[in-house]
Amino acid sequence: MKNDFNLCPMCGSKAIQNKNNKKWICPECGFDLYCNVAAAVGVVIQDKDHKILLETRAKDPRKGYLAFPGGFIDADESAEEAAVRECKEEIGVDIEAVTFLCSHPNTYVYKNIEYKTCDMFFTAELPEQFTCMEEYIGVLKAQESEVLGFSAWKVETKEDVDAIPLAFESAKKTLYKLVDLNKGKLC
Repeated sequence: MKNDFNLCPMCGSKAIQNKNNKKWICPECGFDLYCNVAAAVGVVIQDKDHKILLETRAKDPRKGYLAFPGGFIDADESAEEAAVRECKEEIGVDIEAVTFLCSHPNTYVYKNIEYKTCDMFFTAELPEQFTCMEEYIGVLKAQESEVLGFSAWKVETKEDVDAIPLAFESAKKTLYKLVDLNKGKLC
């Protein structure tokens, strides 16, 4: 997929040029626009039995597929702040702290525009008052515009990961890393 402009957004010239889908330049007015990577976060919440929380996406891209609570980082916001905010918005819970796990590149296609992202994943603890993920799911409040529902998935092997209908490849790579970490392997 190639993102493109037909007209320069500054002067309206039809001479705008796409340089390797990384930069657009207008030879008429000197306008240039870089196609920078967008930053996004996801939060992996896991219980003692290696069950993780996933939400069913309520909108495209990948509506109906599973994802971690998360989203794009707002301007003037750290990745950690975004992770906490996204959990509050999407699952209705204030998480106390997040710990960086890993990051992976991703491609996010929305309304025929391809966005390249760097997805940063964090872990968060299951609150102490809950003994299992199913109990926790019972208190979550889905953000209706973003989340259709919640589910708990046991993730102990890479085959477990492969069985999950995940929305994004970056989430799959993150769960592979989590499997290795849970087995005591440092990647």
